Amino acid sequence: MNQLNRERKQEKGILSDLAMYSQSGMTFALSVVIGFGFGWYLDNKVFDGRTAPWLSFIFLGFGIAAGFKHLWDLSRRIAKDDN
Repeated sequence: MNQLNRERKQEKGILSDLAMYSQSGMTFALSVVIGFGFGWYLDNKVFDGRTAPWLSFIFLGFGIAAGFKHLWDLSRRIAKDDN
């Protein structure tokens, strides 16, 4: 019985880690796509192409920054959990 409980805890830890790392990858990718998409929308639909491609690049940078901020927060949370 004790062996079974240890195996379940280990399996839960592995699945939890897998979920956390896959979430970080998806969050980074989606923040970049959403940032670029919002900039593209502003460039082409709101300002009718007069600002293209500047807002796309600016919001792409915001999306990349948001993705890296999430990765930074995740690494700090992992480091805090390890201590």
